[in-house]
Amino acid sequence: MSAPRASAKARRFTESVIREMTRLSMRRGGVNLAQGMPDFAAPAPIKEAAVRAIRRDINQYAITWGSKSLREALADRYRAAYGLDLDPERHFTVTCGSTEAMIATMLAVVDPGDEVIVFEPFYENYGPDAILSDAVPRYVRLREPDWTLDPDELAAAVSPRTRAIILNTPQNPSGKVFGREELQRIAAIAIERDLLVFTDEIYEYITYDGARHIPMASLPGMADRTVTISGLSKSYSVTGWRVGWTVASAEITDAIRKVHDFLTVGAAAPLQEAGAAALQLPESYYEELARGYRERRDLLLEGLTDVGFRCFRPAGAYYVMTDISGFGWDDDTAFARHLVETIGVAAVPGSSFYADPDAGRQRLRFTFCKKRKTLDEAIRRLRKLR
Repeated sequence: MSAPRASAKARRFTESVIREMTRLSMRRGGVNLAQGMPDFAAPAPIKEAAVRAIRRDINQYAITWGSKSLREALADRYRAAYGLDLDPERHFTVTCGSTEAMIATMLAVVDPGDEVIVFEPFYENYGPDAILSDAVPRYVRLREPDWTLDPDELAAAVSPRTRAIILNTPQNPSGKVFGREELQRIAAIAIERDLLVFTDEIYEYITYDGARHIPMASLPGMADRTVTISGLSKSYSVTGWRVGWTVASAEITDAIRKVHDFLTVGAAAPLQEAGAAALQLPESYYEELARGYRERRDLLLEGLTDVGFRCFRPAGAYYVMTDISGFGWDDDTAFARHLVETIGVAAVPGSSFYADPDAGRQRLRFTFCKKRKTLDEAIRRLRKLR
């Protein structure tokens, strides 16, 4: 009898570096600035809505593609925030987080051998998603220090086999918020070359310094070419609830719903009801959310700069990419392990965000979705580097 072995697909990628750093931080008693999960409370109204739903015995399967109340709340929210006219019966699929939303989308519309374009640095899931979908990732580099996109480089990356572009805005890990002009250039290439765009917009309400999130689907000609992906995790500080969604044309939505059904059946029913309540929070909630994160960002930027990191100032999301060259280390992973094991602060090696790890060898990513006292303690520990 042959020994068990992993599949060829599973052997092509590693476990999550982000979650590995979290586990190492927990073992060492570190301050975890690696994984993007808040250490402060979620809004009271949505917690109470979840409790009410459980007490009402909403404990069985919801409609596979999402409870009616959540889909209707989503349609209302997209109309109010972005002026998008969407049908809750035809355009939404509720998933187990935005992570499932992305893989369900790729499995639904990407065929084996198709190419998908990924901007780097990238969120670490996109490469494995492509592999699991039997797709071929093609990478286009965003250029420091402002993470600018060269549209000619993007156009050159498109081949006859290209099916889609994956766009994350506001972006993890760089904090880049794609502006209207950049989005229009991407849209023009998608229309000209008959491509889809999968947009991960999970940080849509977390922007700073006048930056504003613009959904790709709101641009002319892109509504039917875009699969918009988002979720509750970041906007409402409930990363463990795992409630996300896709927004797409009726044809693509039908395909996503079929894949989603056989991946997970459905997201947690009582938490979907709480999600419907979350989406009805007033505009002042989103203003306060961005203000609070801006204050945390500025606190961490000041602390990291004072210690000796060169920081790339984020315009959105809740991460800071840093240059570690001033510390004399030639290996980001070794430096990250040194930080958590010796200094007591966890960060993510920059190499995990690039197809060529060497491109990130002098980079670390820190998150600031933490209480002020957590950030203060992290900065206090990091001062040992001086």
